[in-house]
Amino acid sequence: MGPEAKFYKYFKSKTPEIIYTRIENTSSLGTPDALCYNTNHFYFTLEFKVTSRNNISLSAHQKAYHIRHPENSFILVKSLVSGDIKLYEGRRIMELDACGLKLDACCLGLDACRLKLLQLGA
Repeated sequence: MGPEAKFYKYFKSKTPEIIYTRIENTSSLGTPDALCYNTNHFYFTLEFKVTSRNNISLSAHQKAYHIRHPENSFILVKSLVSGDIKLYEGRRIMELDACGLKLDACCLGLDACRLKLLQLGA
């Protein structure tokens, strides 16, 4: 199991109020890792990333997806250096690609990210 799959499994275990459907596949490149549904009956997508540097590895297909779907799409990033978990809105994908972890996240930390995703659609 790779680092992003482990991160997905960890985050999923910490957010039992969210229903996750893994959708990452090779037939539709760039599709986020999970389609999620919270207790407010709100759907959103979540891309899981793990990095040991400031930069975040994003494919051209992933960037294109978030440009085409700027609302209700998120990128959740775990830094292996600091241990930080940061949540970014999909609409900021190009800034995230350019600035990496230096870009201000909409949430910082497991609890803040969890609460943000649970409050979507409220």
